[in-house]
Amino acid sequence: MRRGGPSTAPRSGTFTSLQVRNYRIYASGALLSNVGTWLQSTAQAWLVLQLTGSGAALGLTVALQLVPSLLLSPFAGVLADRVPKRTLLRWLQLGMAVPSALLGVLAITGVVQVWQVFVLTLLFGAARALEAPARQSFVAEMVGQEHLSNAVSLNSASFNSGRLVGPALAGVLIAAFGSGVEATGWVILANAISYGFVILALQLMDPTLLHPAPLTGDRRGAVRAGVRYVRSRPDLVLLFSVVFFLGSFGMNFAVTSALMATEEFGKGAGEFGLLGSIMAIGSLAGALLAARRPSPRLRFIVGAALVFAAVQLLSAVMPTYVTYAAVLPLVGLSVLTAVTTANALIQMSTDPAMRGRVASLYLMVFLGSVPLGAPVIGWLAEAFGARWALATSGIVVGLGVIASALYFLQHDAALRDALAQRRTRRRSRPASAPTEDALDLV
Repeated sequence: MRRGGPSTAPRSGTFTSLQVRNYRIYASGALLSNVGTWLQSTAQAWLVLQLTGSGAALGLTVALQLVPSLLLSPFAGVLADRVPKRTLLRWLQLGMAVPSALLGVLAITGVVQVWQVFVLTLLFGAARALEAPARQSFVAEMVGQEHLSNAVSLNSASFNSGRLVGPALAGVLIAAFGSGVEATGWVILANAISYGFVILALQLMDPTLLHPAPLTGDRRGAVRAGVRYVRSRPDLVLLFSVVFFLGSFGMNFAVTSALMATEEFGKGAGEFGLLGSIMAIGSLAGALLAARRPSPRLRFIVGAALVFAAVQLLSAVMPTYVTYAAVLPLVGLSVLTAVTTANALIQMSTDPAMRGRVASLYLMVFLGSVPLGAPVIGWLAEAFGARWALATSGIVVGLGVIASALYFLQHDAALRDALAQRRTRRRSRPASAPTEDALDLV
C-alpha cells in the first residue's frame, strides 16, 4: 500500500499553510465557529436526554442530523463544482444558523418538544450536507496544491480545538444555567451566532489570491461521472471503505460517551462535557500529527484505523470514570489520524475538476454512514448497556478495515497486472499497427 499524493512534494511543517493570507483569515473564523458547533452538539445531546432519557432517541437525533449527507451529498458535490464556492459557503452558513437559532429559542422559552428537535436537526443537517463538499474542496482554492495536505490537517486541528473547548464549556454553561432544558437553549443559541464569524472571514478574503477550479457547468450525468471516477481507483475505494466503518460504527461518541457518563458512572452534564474535551486532546494531537506528514500513505491510514478498533475495545472494559476518561485521548488520536490523513490523501490525489464531487461522495460515505450505525449503537446501549455497544463498535470496525484492506490488495494487484500486460502488448505491436484507445483504469 504505497500510493500517496502527487509527485510534487509539498512543504513539510505543522503550520505552513497559515502563511497564505486567505487561509489564515478563514481559519480564524472557522475556529470560532467550530467551538460553537461543539457547544451545540453537547447541549443538544443533553437536551434530548432531558426530554426523553432514551439512548435510542439520542441515537436517532444523531442520525437525523447526518442522514441528509447520505441523500444530498452527491448533488451537493455537483453544486460545489458548478457554483463559486465562496459565494455558496456564505449562503449556507445562514442555512445552518437559522435552525440552530430556532432550536435555541424554543429551548430557552421552555416549549421545546422532542419532535421539534428532530425536525430542526434534520433541517440543520440538510444545510450542513450542502455546505460540507464546498467547504472541503474550497481549501484547495485557498492554498493551492503545495499546502493542501497541511491545510486539510489544520482544518481538522481547528475542528478538534473547538472540540477541546466546546464540550467542557457547554457542560459548565449548562450547569451554571441550572442543567435543565432552558439552559441548553442559551448554549445552542451561541452556536447560531458563531456562523457569523465564518461569513465575515469569507467577506474579508482577497478573491484575486484564490486558485479557483474550473466550473463544470450544467452537464448531465455529473454524479455518475464522479461515482465512475471513484470506482476506477482501488485506492479511493479502500479509503472510502475505511471511513465508512469508522463513521458508521466507530464515531458515535455523542451516544456512547453520554450513556457511559450517565448510566455506567452516574455523572452529570459537567462530567459528560469533560469527556468530549478529554477525547479532543487526542483528536487534536492526531490532526497535528497528520499535518506534519507531507505525503499521506494508505498503510498509515489502515494502521491508525486498526489501532482505533483496539482502543475502542479497551475503553469498553474500563472500570471507572477516571480510567475510561484516561483511554479517550488514545481513541481520539487514532481515529482523527486515520480520518484526517484519508481526507488529505483524497484531496491531493483527485483531479481538480472532480474534487467537489469526490469530496461529496467521501462525506456521504463518512457522515452519511453514521445514521446507519448510530441507531444500532443506541439500541445496543439501551438493550445491553453502553459497554456492549462500545465493544461491538471496536469489533465491527476492526473486521471491516481488515476486509477492506484485503479487497484493495486483491484488486490493486489485478489492476497492476492489467496495466503491465497492456504495456507488453504495446511494445510487441508493429509500428504500423493501429493504436487502441487508452484505458482509464486509474
